[in-house]
Amino acid sequence: MSAPAKPPARSGASSAIGWILTIGLNVVAPILTYNVLTEDHGWSEFTALLAGSAWPVLDSAIMVAWRRKIDEFAVVTLVFLVITALVSLIGAHTARALLVKDSGVTGLFGLLCLATLLAPRPLMFYFGRKFATDGTPASTAWWNGMWQYEGFRSTMRTMTLVWGVAYVAEALVRIALAYALPTKTMVTLSPLMIYGVLGALGVWTAWFGKRRAAEGARRQAEAEAQAEAEAAAATA
Repeated sequence: MSAPAKPPARSGASSAIGWILTIGLNVVAPILTYNVLTEDHGWSEFTALLAGSAWPVLDSAIMVAWRRKIDEFAVVTLVFLVITALVSLIGAHTARALLVKDSGVTGLFGLLCLATLLAPRPLMFYFGRKFATDGTPASTAWWNGMWQYEGFRSTMRTMTLVWGVAYVAEALVRIALAYALPTKTMVTLSPLMIYGVLGALGVWTAWFGKRRAAEGARRQAEAEAQAEAEAAAATA
């Protein structure tokens, strides 16, 4: 099998526009919509979250019109918002119940990661394509083409497995702590755990990706050196 192709040069303008749309429509707009509707207009959590889910739908529509493809990051954001909205309907709305519900949401995201291991391509493949390319046809085609290499497939599946297990474990620990610790303590500890796990996973993912890339480059260099040695021996 041929060596993996080098990634094409990234388009700065295309990358910047893509990032503005991604962050603006999938992160900032849903949060602002939720806060304004619940705090200023008295909407319920459920209806405010569903209203905020319109922004990822808009992002997907823009990407389809602009690049003729579905934005998987926006789809996952939409699913996450809908899950959060549904979880908000469950049970009582005491402080402890809300903490448990927050844990349930991250736990469901972990289960979603694990479920995609049964799909043709795991969730981290699509997240990687979102963050490792600028969204242009050339860079997208390069990323898609990497799937033919076993090492790349193994890396994406391992990353997805680790993210899934980590978030399921984090959710279970936070649920247990919500009942074991005072609510006041958990109100402070819960977001620290959420962002701490996210940060740790981000650092690990970057390290693991670089390690696997270096291993792949080393194996490829060894294979090329062996092929050259065999060719030289054949012509001697």
